This record gives sequence, structure tokens and C-alpha cells, in this order.
Amino acid sequence: MFLSDYFDHTIKKLKAHTANVLTLTNLSLGGFSILFATKGQLNVSVLLIFLAALADRFDGTVARKLNIESELGKQLDSMSDIISFGVAPALLLYQGLLYEFGAPGFFFTIFYIGCGAFRLAKFNISENNGYFTGLPITAAGCLLTLSYLTIHYFPPHFFIFLIFTLSLLMVGTFKLKKI
Repeated sequence: MFLSDYFDHTIKKLKAHTANVLTLTNLSLGGFSILFATKGQLNVSVLLIFLAALADRFDGTVARKLNIESELGKQLDSMSDIISFGVAPALLLYQGLLYEFGAPGFFFTIFYIGCGAFRLAKFNISENNGYFTGLPITAAGCLLTLSYLTIHYFPPHFFIFLIFTLSLLMVGTFKLKKI
């Protein structure tokens, strides 16, 4: 009987941390994306951000399905999102193009990260009412990452406009229905 209780307890603990493992996978992929971007391997960085988005997509779903949502999980998700969809895409675009602008490139890179952090903090203290206020950082980060693939097709100033626009949309007051 003792062994059965031990396995039941272990299974319950594993179940309780399943969503957090997915969240930490998101964070790890974002961290690796940053490291690859700093080494100039920008295509690998792009891939890792999109894999992080996949992990992020499923962590909340798993938490809800297994009925293991927690305040810790919510906070951990935000910490992971600022890495994977704030810092990683901003650094990717900076390394890919924005560095050419000098100080404005620095400014808009950091401005995007700051707006993303502000948006996540605001989300964490708001009530969950079925709506997002402002553009979610995951969407902004994926759009910014996707834009990297188009740097040869648009003029460089377009990307300053894009990163600035995404920054403002994240801190905007409009509502989007959660899906």
C-alpha cells in the first residue's frame, strides 16, 4: 500500500507542475533565442521564438484542462513572456537591422521591451474578464519576429515604425476577446 501511495503522490506532483514545465520551456527557448541572436545566428533565433510561442500556447491550456491554474503559474508565464516575446524579438530585430539607426535603434528596442513589461504587469493585476486590454505581448513578439523575415522587402524606417506601433498597441486601452 505504501508504494501505491507514493506513486499517487508523485503523479499528483507531476500533474501539478506540467503547465509550469511548459512555461519554463517557453522561457528557455526565449533565452536560447537571445543567445543565438547575440552570436549573429538570427535565423535560429527566429525559429526558437516561434517554438517558444508554441510552448506558450499550450501552458495555459494544460493548466486549465488539468485544473492546476495558480498565481505562481500566472506570474511565471509573464516572466517567461517578457523574455521570449519582449527581449528576444526586440534583440533579433535590433541585431538584424535597428543597430544601423544608432541611438534611435537603441531607444525603440528598449521602448518595446518596456511597453511589453508594462503590459504584462497591468495584465497580472487586472481581473480575468475574458478580454485582453491592449495587444498581448505574445502577438506583438510573433509579429515583430515575423517582420524580421521581411527586412529585405521593406525600407529600414518601416521597422522603426513597426516596433513603435507594436509598443503602443501593447499598452493601448482597447479590448480584445480572448480565444
